[in-house]
Amino acid sequence: MLRVIFMGTPTFAVATLRCLIAAGHEIVSVYTRAPRLAGRGMAERKSPVHLTAHAQGLPVRTPTDLKSEAEQQAFAADGADVAVVVAYGLILPRAVLAAPRAGCLNLHASALPRWRGAAPMQRAIIAGDTETAATVMRMDEGLDTGPVCAVDPIAITPDMTAGDLDALMATRGAALMLRTLSLLEGDELACTPQVADGASYAPKIGKEESSLDFSLPAEVVHNRVRGLSPVPGAWVELSHQGRRERIKVLRTALTAGAGPPGSVLDDALTVACGTGAVRVLSLQRSGKRAMTAAEFLRGLPLPPGTRFGAPR
Repeated sequence: MLRVIFMGTPTFAVATLRCLIAAGHEIVSVYTRAPRLAGRGMAERKSPVHLTAHAQGLPVRTPTDLKSEAEQQAFAADGADVAVVVAYGLILPRAVLAAPRAGCLNLHASALPRWRGAAPMQRAIIAGDTETAATVMRMDEGLDTGPVCAVDPIAITPDMTAGDLDALMATRGAALMLRTLSLLEGDELACTPQVADGASYAPKIGKEESSLDFSLPAEVVHNRVRGLSPVPGAWVELSHQGRRERIKVLRTALTAGAGPPGSVLDDALTVACGTGAVRVLSLQRSGKRAMTAAEFLRGLPLPPGTRFGAPR
């Protein structure tokens, strides 16, 4: 078994941490982002990895960065064989990357070198990719540029959302990392430099990208909806009862139909796009829970001809 430093923050990383614990690896410390103030009472909210590690009795560290000599010395003092990094959220300086005997292995949610960066799953879906991969790479100082050690291809089905892919990728990625560590234990792990061609970048989703434009082709609209679902959610504005309300569209399906872009075409909430149409399957009103189209329409009927995103 290996001495492992685990570094991760969101729910996506929890599956890998649990797999390492179940496999019997010695988790010498867990690094995660510091608790944040959240909610109406502005209480401290610990990350999912923090909560999992605490429940398992593991030592947790939450530095704001790893730039100081003191933090780097504390990291090196763990005497880890390897650091496993899954969506940690902080930059690892050279001294940290070099401290574990076998370096730092990162689980990245794309088929590198495509979609390096912060939002690989969302960007792949928005772009209409039909395949991605869980990838384990040995980290270097670049942005997801390190040598690739293991890859597990994953199909992106036509109606898969980012949330769907996130759940699948977390499970498949955890298993891939476990297999990678087994190879490392047996001194059989071989990592290959990334190819130069085909590199693309997946920056964090900006607020301005969440606005849904029904004047675009239906396929583009559909891909944006599923790529932004459930977070942050693609939204449109709807005018009703003398006010404007922002509605999140969480799931759609491609369908036939034609009409002015953004107009409701039938009582099943089919909406016309620039070309073609989408049927809205799930959506969320401001301050409300997500609901099916049928539930939405019972509370707010939208007769054919209603326009989403109509000009002010």
